[in-house]
Amino acid sequence: MELFTLIFIIGAILQTVAEGPPHGLGLIYAGRVIAGAGIGGISSVAPAFVSECSPKEVRGRITGLFQIMVAIGVMISYFVNYGIGVHIQNSVMIWRVPFGLQLVPGGIMALGILTIKESPRWLASVGRNQEAITNLAYLRKESESSPAVIHEMAEIEAAIMEERQARQDLGWKEAFFGKGNFIRFFIAFFIFLLQQWAGQNSVNYYAPQIFEAIGYTGRRSSLLASGIYGVVKVVATAIFIFWGVETLGRKLSLFISAVGMGTLFYIIGAILKTHPPPPVVNGQAPPSPPPASQAMAGMLYIYVVFYSMGWGPLPWVYVADIFPTRTRHYGLAVASASQWLWNFVVSKVTPQMKTNLGWKLFIMFATVNIGAMAPFSLLIPETKNRSLEEMDVIFGSISAEERQAHMNKREKEMGHADNSSHSARSVSVERKV
Repeated sequence: MELFTLIFIIGAILQTVAEGPPHGLGLIYAGRVIAGAGIGGISSVAPAFVSECSPKEVRGRITGLFQIMVAIGVMISYFVNYGIGVHIQNSVMIWRVPFGLQLVPGGIMALGILTIKESPRWLASVGRNQEAITNLAYLRKESESSPAVIHEMAEIEAAIMEERQARQDLGWKEAFFGKGNFIRFFIAFFIFLLQQWAGQNSVNYYAPQIFEAIGYTGRRSSLLASGIYGVVKVVATAIFIFWGVETLGRKLSLFISAVGMGTLFYIIGAILKTHPPPPVVNGQAPPSPPPASQAMAGMLYIYVVFYSMGWGPLPWVYVADIFPTRTRHYGLAVASASQWLWNFVVSKVTPQMKTNLGWKLFIMFATVNIGAMAPFSLLIPETKNRSLEEMDVIFGSISAEERQAHMNKREKEMGHADNSSHSARSVSVERKV
């Protein structure tokens, strides 16, 4: 993560020092590419690291903090753009201020990474078992001889031993098509394809234009409405991550989120069709948003609440959940590639779709939510309160009986021979793929 953070910082510096167009445009493009490479790497590594270090009881909540930080960043960008739109006109500072602000979180992350401990699961996977159990005890605030730490470490080592036995000299073919793996890679790719076509990033990237399209004319009105949208998103995401994700579970949250988003987009499309905003007359002050426009803005604010309780934070949580240690880097790479691929596509086609489709754009997003995302949510396995090592059982890579036998063996080898306290806690999972 430190390497990817430094790459991002280099890209941000290049963007910030660029001159105005046309001479500085190449430097801005180069900076965007380099910063994008850094962000892509961070996006694939950070959720995996957090997931590997978190207790299963709160793993979804802690991994979901990733999305809260994204929402906060988007909110800040809206208000930065609002401030620039109000106070800065026709100056290189129009892009230097927002580009330069990227260095603040980048610098904090570069320094913060130096203070954290390595993932116990990764340490165990490379044979550094003593360091692994030391870090695990530190993360759980227990002693290294604690029964809970020994039991969790035995589960980790049993899973790693099984992976090594089953996948000697693991190559890309075995990683992607080994027993129980293909469905996980399909989920990792498809869940982000659906997320990007949920309509959220179209609103995120083009919020001022979207609000103008529904009647919030005038630069200040559209930018301020976008800023409020960002605030609602942060608050809703935080409430869900801290109080909802471990209560509702992954499947139900994704389903409710998709149905809610789709319903609201249908309503917005219908209102925009039947009550289009009045045209703006050149030379006149933009009119106040009519009641229909205010209703559509309200629907967008409610929409982002539904997005924030499911399809916003949960794809990264879910993908970080389902892969074993040895293939997690492949899985997160596929997920990150899918996210940024479809993110790029959606950001490129949204302006044309907004112009050519009008109200039908919202109907299209609604249909994706109801017709694809809601059924998909019901088909994937639930991972709430399951350890990362149990995922191989859920997806059929190994039977529950084999896993329990390996765990019992490892616990005995680690000096915790009294397994009676764990007999009731068998690895009982359902294969719901």
